Amino acid sequence: MLRLLGTEDYEVGTRIKGLSARTIFTLALGAVGFLLLGFIIGWFAKSTGISSPSHVPQSMRKAFWDEMKAENIRRYLHNFTQVPHLSGTGENFHFAKQIQTQWKEFGLDQVELTHYDILLSYPNASNPNYISIIDEHGKELYKTSLFEPTPPGYENITDVVPPYNAYSASGTPTGDLIYVNYARTEDFFYLERTLNISLQGKIAIARYGKIFRGNKVRNAEKAGAKGIILYSDPADYCAQGVEPYPDGWNLPGGGVQRGNVLNLNGAGDPLTPGYPAKGWRPRRTMIFASWDAEEFGLLGSTEWAEENVKLLEKRAVAYINADSSVEGNYTLRIDCTPLLYHLAYSLTKAIPSPDEGFEGKSLYESWHQKNNWTDYKDAPRINKLGSGNDFEVFFQRLGIASGRARYTKNSKEGRYSGYPVYHSVYETFEIVDKFYDPSYKNHLAVAKVRGGMVFDLANEVVIPFNAQDYADALQSYATVVYNIGQQHKPQIETYNVSFEALFSAIRNFTKSAASFHDRLKDLDITNTIEVRSVNDQLMYLERAFIDPLGLPGRPFYRHIIYAPSSHNKYMGESFPGIYDALFDIESKSDQRSAWDEVKRQISIAAFTVQAAGRTLEDVL
Repeated sequence: MLRLLGTEDYEVGTRIKGLSARTIFTLALGAVGFLLLGFIIGWFAKSTGISSPSHVPQSMRKAFWDEMKAENIRRYLHNFTQVPHLSGTGENFHFAKQIQTQWKEFGLDQVELTHYDILLSYPNASNPNYISIIDEHGKELYKTSLFEPTPPGYENITDVVPPYNAYSASGTPTGDLIYVNYARTEDFFYLERTLNISLQGKIAIARYGKIFRGNKVRNAEKAGAKGIILYSDPADYCAQGVEPYPDGWNLPGGGVQRGNVLNLNGAGDPLTPGYPAKGWRPRRTMIFASWDAEEFGLLGSTEWAEENVKLLEKRAVAYINADSSVEGNYTLRIDCTPLLYHLAYSLTKAIPSPDEGFEGKSLYESWHQKNNWTDYKDAPRINKLGSGNDFEVFFQRLGIASGRARYTKNSKEGRYSGYPVYHSVYETFEIVDKFYDPSYKNHLAVAKVRGGMVFDLANEVVIPFNAQDYADALQSYATVVYNIGQQHKPQIETYNVSFEALFSAIRNFTKSAASFHDRLKDLDITNTIEVRSVNDQLMYLERAFIDPLGLPGRPFYRHIIYAPSSHNKYMGESFPGIYDALFDIESKSDQRSAWDEVKRQISIAAFTVQAAGRTLEDVL
């Protein structure tokens, strides 16, 4: 028999943000990408006495990039990784105050710390979680360690958080153990439907990887399990030929991943010397925010967005996330809305590649060669936005164009999930400094991508969005869900299900997008009214895909084109309403009702795409 013992306290924490109005800030984007993010709010405004060129010269963006230094990135990373700083603790508040002070020194117009009373889940330090094997009399035969072995060099560090998953229920369940692979929906289907194994009253053991850990817990609960043990399997968290930390970057045998299992469904002259003296400032307001409590369920960003929802809905242009700068050293990875595809490709063509063997070539070229989008178009692959990060509330709930960039592993060769030491005590400064990016050239490249996005979004006269890329993406996504539907062709015919309305709406959207960009070629950029008009159309296009009612059973996920997968929060799903309606549809007891829901979701998607296309029509 197996027993899980864990007790947790729930306490009040704080969330911190910093903001600036119409001010450039470059260093933080590159230096502490996992803590800081660029956030642009604004609209095209007339000049207020400060001369501003019609187009920002590329030389100015180059000067902006030249201010980014790899040595500064290393220094900031070292500073923020020397002591534990769990959300809501005094150590974390110390760093928040430090960020506030530094941002003021950098010249940001205004920097604030905003406090929220929120529910945080902490482990009981005096009675840590553990797992034991017991005999028929309840005697413990084996007991897991309470803490991970201390990494070399950190022996004198106190207040290290013991392994736990936030928001896990407290209790001491006892039961027989059943292995459930990755605890995905299909894994439980296989156990129950093929092997006829019930999880009722059992304890599941599952390996990390493939899907969000919270989905694993929810799946086990739905299957009737009393509890679930999550562990890092060497097959998923050990790269072949690499030693465990500290001799390599693999997870040691005693390493334990932490995280949360929350399932709420969304619930002068600092760095540009000379420019202020010339009277230059960004065209649009920029807000830089350092969100707290991300690992507790995106609490900081969500609370702030909820407090400022009306401002964001009316004025937000874009949101650029800037955490997890490096999770590998193979190539660039970008996740974003299709509106940002063109900007991402344009910027990476102007940034030198940091990759070995690509000296003298652009980041675009190395990215393209290493991760080509062969099944869609001849360009580097860009991923859909899922969740598990602070862009969620801005993109999935409010419809604000969003993106993120990072360096990643070679997914074709590295079977391990994420990076092996993820969320363990071995995720130290030294593992980056010694193994992942000793020269910090990958960090610098990522900083230039993020910084370039922020710079152009804040300064270009016409917001650099491309609606035609969105049209192409819609066609691709619709084809995917159509093909899923065709796997049930007899039922499609029996219940008279058609995707034609959706494809028709996409064709109309495509025509509207092409016409819109043709009109942009003749735009008089000195006419502020015309410029304001087209910028409003571009800014609100992403919002046009928002359904105020949200997705079925997930009211806080309101984007009709994108949402986190219902079965893996990390992964983005396209046309999620249709996809969820089709998922495992053959097992539904009421087939007519199930297929009526598919038709309803197709209608909602078709209406939304059609309406979004009309927002691009010429304003008379």
